[in-house]
Amino acid sequence: MDIRSLKSAPEGKTVEFKRDASSAGPILRTVCAFANTAGGTLLFGIEDRTGAVVGVPEPLDLEERLASIIADGILPRVLPDIEVVPWRSTHVVAVRVHLGPSRPYHVASLGPEDGTFVRLGSTNRKADAQLVAEMARSAQGVGFDELPVAELGVDAIDIGTVRSAFGGVRDIRRADLKTLRLTATAQGREVPTTGGLLLFGTERLERFPDAWVQAGRFKGATKGSIIDSAEITVPPVEAVDQALAFVVRNTSLTYDVGRPRRLEIPEYPPVAVGEAIINAIVHADYSQTGAPIRISIFDDRLEVESPGMLVPGLTIADVLGGVSKLRNRVIGRVFRELGLIEQWGSGVARMREACSAAGVAEPLLEEVGTRFRVTLYSGRVATPGTDPVDAAALEALRAAGGLTTSELAAAIGRTSRATRTRLLRLMERGLVVDIGSGPTDPQRRYHVAEEPGRWTGGH
Repeated sequence: MDIRSLKSAPEGKTVEFKRDASSAGPILRTVCAFANTAGGTLLFGIEDRTGAVVGVPEPLDLEERLASIIADGILPRVLPDIEVVPWRSTHVVAVRVHLGPSRPYHVASLGPEDGTFVRLGSTNRKADAQLVAEMARSAQGVGFDELPVAELGVDAIDIGTVRSAFGGVRDIRRADLKTLRLTATAQGREVPTTGGLLLFGTERLERFPDAWVQAGRFKGATKGSIIDSAEITVPPVEAVDQALAFVVRNTSLTYDVGRPRRLEIPEYPPVAVGEAIINAIVHADYSQTGAPIRISIFDDRLEVESPGMLVPGLTIADVLGGVSKLRNRVIGRVFRELGLIEQWGSGVARMREACSAAGVAEPLLEEVGTRFRVTLYSGRVATPGTDPVDAAALEALRAAGGLTTSELAAAIGRTSRATRTRLLRLMERGLVVDIGSGPTDPQRRYHVAEEPGRWTGGH
């Protein structure tokens, strides 16, 4: 196990540091949360605030104790990989927990209702009943929008709205409702699926009152004063166009007149805005209640927020690397057939490419509570891009898995003094982290900080 690379990452969704194992409760909550969410690694013998390696005095005893705590304390049973790893003159104990196939897991002493936890950033959060149900469906490979609604008939799907949505794409016959999985067979008869109702239900909002888009334009950088707002309650396919129109209406254009024809430059790249809105609609967790999809426009940024954490097994880094797991298969299929989605997993890549081409800051992806947020930044406040030497330095650090100042200086063809100055600037921006016992440590090395919300390297 590469402790160096794990230690270089900040505590987050899949990494947690612990100085010791003095209390079983926090250990069980973290293991449970890792198993329910995306897996992860606990490192014992590392201070959680400073990241300093203090080691553990009796690593083999701790290994045995941790195995017992976890085996007895979590249901269904979790089988982590526990490893004693040498670190200089001491040892670290690493507990690697995999995404569990028998989700949801819970802390045995607390019971399923109070003892089921999920991982949100670097914290563990008790899962509510909706999250527990979502975990169980995910483990069984069943999507919420695939569930049949047995108490309703096929006439709960508005076939006229379906035909209108597919106008110019294909002709829709009654039998196509089942092919598109808008309906399914349950109890010997054809009934609507949840996805069919969400997309084209005759009483869509009565059954799913939060399945709409709330849009607002705010003055300044907070929600203290609203300038314009819209409640977009039309079916999801139509909602995309109305949401885009709201953004166009509430964002500015600049002009490049140094061309034969004047070029209009939108404040936010249209491709990035479109992908953010479509992803929010397609990947939202419609089983959650309490808040709709939200589009918030400020003077310096645009936020698109949808209900639902990432599906189990996914991290921000995975999403930025092009990995995709579709939560809503019915909604996703319809959007793909309509040409609103080109290829699974490519939306975030197109979003990032559009921002890069427009010269604006890279989008920020975050899990905020049990919601997912994409933030696009206005060009007026774009973070400075890395110059070619910075880019070369980051690539060298990433390729080598960490370098000393002198090693990096040789790699980028700069003096050690100039390299040290550049490293300090990259550290201030959160792009690089250092590992060592102190400023004079001869083994002090620098690593790329794989911050999950922003990504500096290509995948």
